[in-house]
Amino acid sequence: MSDATEREAPEVDADAWAKACAEDLAAEKARRRERHGQPPGSAAEELRKLVDAVSEKLSGLQAPLLGAVAQGAVEQTLKQVVREAKAAVEPVIERNPDVFDHLAAAGSELLAAYRSAAGSQESRWTRGGADGADDPARGGDRGDESPSAGEHIDLD
Repeated sequence: MSDATEREAPEVDADAWAKACAEDLAAEKARRRERHGQPPGSAAEELRKLVDAVSEKLSGLQAPLLGAVAQGAVEQTLKQVVREAKAAVEPVIERNPDVFDHLAAAGSELLAAYRSAAGSQESRWTRGGADGADDPARGGDRGDESPSAGEHIDLD
Protein backbone atom coordinates (compact mmCIF):
# COMPACT_ATOMS: atom_id res chain seq x y z
CA MET A 1 0.00 0.00 0.00
CA SER A 2 1.08 3.50 -0.63
CA ASP A 3 1.19 6.36 1.80
CA ALA A 4 -1.86 7.90 0.13
CA THR A 5 -4.10 4.97 1.06
CA GLU A 6 -2.72 4.48 4.56
CA ARG A 7 -4.34 7.44 6.26
CA GLU A 8 -5.16 7.47 9.92
CA ALA A 9 -8.81 7.04 10.70
CA PRO A 10 -10.36 10.18 12.16
CA GLU A 11 -10.80 10.05 15.91
CA VAL A 12 -14.38 9.15 16.79
CA ASP A 13 -16.02 10.58 19.87
CA ALA A 14 -17.81 7.70 21.61
CA ASP A 15 -20.24 10.08 23.32
CA ALA A 16 -21.10 12.10 20.21
CA TRP A 17 -24.64 10.70 20.01
CA ALA A 18 -25.33 11.36 23.70
CA LYS A 19 -23.96 14.90 23.39
CA ALA A 20 -26.07 15.62 20.31
CA CYS A 21 -29.19 14.31 22.05
CA ALA A 22 -28.50 16.41 25.14
CA GLU A 23 -28.03 19.52 22.98
CA ASP A 24 -31.27 18.83 21.10
CA LEU A 25 -33.15 18.29 24.36
CA ALA A 26 -31.79 21.52 25.83
CA ALA A 27 -32.77 23.44 22.70
CA GLU A 28 -36.29 21.95 22.76
CA LYS A 29 -36.72 22.85 26.43
CA ALA A 30 -35.62 26.41 25.67
CA ARG A 31 -38.14 26.64 22.81
CA ARG A 32 -40.95 25.37 25.05
CA ARG A 33 -40.02 27.77 27.87
CA GLU A 34 -40.04 30.63 25.37
CA ARG A 35 -43.41 29.60 23.95
CA HIS A 36 -45.23 28.46 27.12
CA GLY A 37 -43.32 30.02 30.00
CA GLN A 38 -41.60 28.29 32.86
CA PRO A 39 -43.12 24.86 33.60
CA PRO A 40 -44.47 24.26 37.10
CA GLY A 41 -42.02 22.90 39.61
CA SER A 42 -42.45 19.89 41.82
CA ALA A 43 -45.44 19.69 44.14
CA ALA A 44 -43.20 20.60 47.09
CA GLU A 45 -41.94 23.73 45.30
CA GLU A 46 -45.49 24.71 44.38
CA LEU A 47 -46.63 24.26 48.00
CA ARG A 48 -43.78 26.45 49.17
CA LYS A 49 -44.80 29.12 46.61
CA LEU A 50 -48.41 28.89 47.81
CA VAL A 51 -47.41 29.37 51.44
CA ASP A 52 -45.26 32.36 50.49
CA ALA A 53 -48.04 33.94 48.40
CA VAL A 54 -50.64 33.46 51.13
CA SER A 55 -48.32 34.92 53.74
CA GLU A 56 -47.67 37.97 51.52
CA LYS A 57 -51.39 38.50 50.98
CA LEU A 58 -52.21 38.12 54.65
CA SER A 59 -49.46 40.50 55.71
CA GLY A 60 -50.80 43.09 53.27
CA LEU A 61 -54.41 42.87 54.43
CA GLN A 62 -55.93 46.03 55.81
CA ALA A 63 -59.16 46.09 57.79
CA PRO A 64 -60.64 49.55 57.13
CA LEU A 65 -63.36 49.29 59.78
CA LEU A 66 -60.98 48.56 62.63
CA GLY A 67 -59.26 51.27 64.61
CA ALA A 68 -55.51 51.76 64.56
CA VAL A 69 -55.00 49.79 67.77
CA ALA A 70 -57.17 46.88 66.63
CA GLN A 71 -55.52 46.95 63.20
CA GLY A 72 -52.08 46.58 64.80
CA ALA A 73 -53.25 43.66 66.93
CA VAL A 74 -54.78 41.91 63.91
CA GLU A 75 -51.60 42.40 61.89
CA GLN A 76 -49.46 40.98 64.68
CA THR A 77 -51.74 37.97 65.05
CA LEU A 78 -51.73 37.32 61.30
CA LYS A 79 -47.97 37.60 61.12
CA GLN A 80 -47.59 35.17 63.99
CA VAL A 81 -50.01 32.68 62.40
CA VAL A 82 -48.14 32.91 59.10
CA ARG A 83 -44.76 32.40 60.82
CA GLU A 84 -46.10 29.34 62.67
CA ALA A 85 -47.61 27.88 59.50
CA LYS A 86 -44.36 28.34 57.60
CA ALA A 87 -42.40 26.85 60.49
CA ALA A 88 -44.67 23.79 60.40
CA VAL A 89 -44.68 23.35 56.61
CA GLU A 90 -41.03 24.00 55.73
CA PRO A 91 -39.49 21.01 57.60
CA VAL A 92 -42.06 18.66 56.10
CA ILE A 93 -41.33 19.93 52.60
CA GLU A 94 -37.57 19.65 53.11
CA ARG A 95 -37.67 16.13 54.57
CA ASN A 96 -40.24 14.66 52.18
CA PRO A 97 -40.38 16.53 48.86
CA ASP A 98 -41.30 13.38 46.91
CA VAL A 99 -44.33 12.76 49.11
CA PHE A 100 -46.03 15.82 47.67
CA ASP A 101 -45.42 14.61 44.12
CA HIS A 102 -46.97 11.26 45.01
CA LEU A 103 -49.96 12.94 46.69
CA ALA A 104 -50.50 15.15 43.65
CA ALA A 105 -50.37 12.12 41.34
CA ALA A 106 -52.78 10.20 43.59
CA GLY A 107 -55.19 13.15 43.57
CA SER A 108 -55.07 13.24 39.77
CA GLU A 109 -55.82 9.52 39.62
CA LEU A 110 -58.77 9.88 42.00
CA LEU A 111 -60.15 12.74 39.93
CA ALA A 112 -59.82 10.68 36.74
CA ALA A 113 -61.63 7.75 38.38
CA TYR A 114 -64.43 10.04 39.57
CA ARG A 115 -64.84 11.59 36.12
CA SER A 116 -64.97 8.15 34.55
CA ALA A 117 -67.64 6.94 36.97
CA ALA A 118 -69.69 10.13 36.69
CA GLY A 119 -69.38 10.14 32.89
CA SER A 120 -70.75 6.61 32.58
CA GLN A 121 -73.59 7.46 34.98
CA GLU A 122 -74.40 10.58 32.98
CA SER A 123 -74.52 8.62 29.75
CA ARG A 124 -77.01 6.19 31.33
CA TRP A 125 -79.18 9.09 32.46
CA THR A 126 -79.17 10.81 29.09
CA ARG A 127 -79.89 7.73 26.93
CA GLY A 128 -83.53 7.72 27.99
CA GLY A 129 -85.93 4.81 28.38
CA ALA A 130 -85.07 2.96 25.17
CA ASP A 131 -82.27 0.97 26.78
CA GLY A 132 -84.02 0.28 30.06
CA ALA A 133 -83.01 3.42 31.91
CA ASP A 134 -86.48 3.53 33.46
CA ASP A 135 -86.42 -0.17 34.32
CA PRO A 136 -85.67 -0.69 38.06
CA ALA A 137 -84.62 -4.29 37.35
CA ARG A 138 -81.75 -2.99 35.19
CA GLY A 139 -80.62 -0.35 37.68
CA GLY A 140 -82.30 2.50 35.85
CA ASP A 141 -84.96 3.62 38.34
CA ARG A 142 -85.41 7.35 37.82
CA GLY A 143 -86.43 8.66 41.19
CA ASP A 144 -86.63 12.37 41.85
CA GLU A 145 -82.86 12.42 42.42
CA SER A 146 -81.70 11.71 38.87
CA PRO A 147 -81.55 14.47 36.26
CA SER A 148 -83.93 14.46 33.35
CA ALA A 149 -82.81 13.16 29.97
CA GLY A 150 -80.57 15.60 28.16
CA GLU A 151 -79.51 17.49 31.31
CA HIS A 152 -75.74 17.92 31.49
CA ILE A 153 -73.82 17.42 34.73
CA ASP A 154 -70.80 19.72 34.93
CA LEU A 155 -67.94 18.06 36.79
CA ASP A 156 -65.43 20.90 36.51
